[in-house]
Amino acid sequence: MAKLNKQNLPDLCPCGSARKYIECCSRYLDNTESAPNAEVLMRSRYTAFTLQREDYLLATWHKSTQPQALGLAEEVDTKWIGLVVKRHEQQDADHAIVEFVAKYKVKGRAHKLHEVSRFVNEEEKWFYVDGDLS
Repeated sequence: MAKLNKQNLPDLCPCGSARKYIECCSRYLDNTESAPNAEVLMRSRYTAFTLQREDYLLATWHKSTQPQALGLAEEVDTKWIGLVVKRHEQQDADHAIVEFVAKYKVKGRAHKLHEVSRFVNEEEKWFYVDGDLS
């Protein structure tokens, strides 16, 4: 997928940090840094969903559960509108969970995704493994 130009980038980061995108998740989506923990990775992945950055989502998905494609380009009616991280638990040095609620609209109708996600750290890089929906 082509990189977004500056005109298409949001001012505030979609991840809910209340920081500018360029000072927050852009460094992860542009592959200049790896997320330092599972919560930051989860926030950057949410941002990637809002920007339809399938390349980043697949690159940060653990190979054991990674799909071949997500088809984000076909989901033109999906608009991500908010993220709340409920908890981040570091289980050990290489495993963590993040519970979050993501709000979105499809054709103007509001929905929410409540998930407890599992993450693993391999070679100093965090990956999304899978999650349980509530």
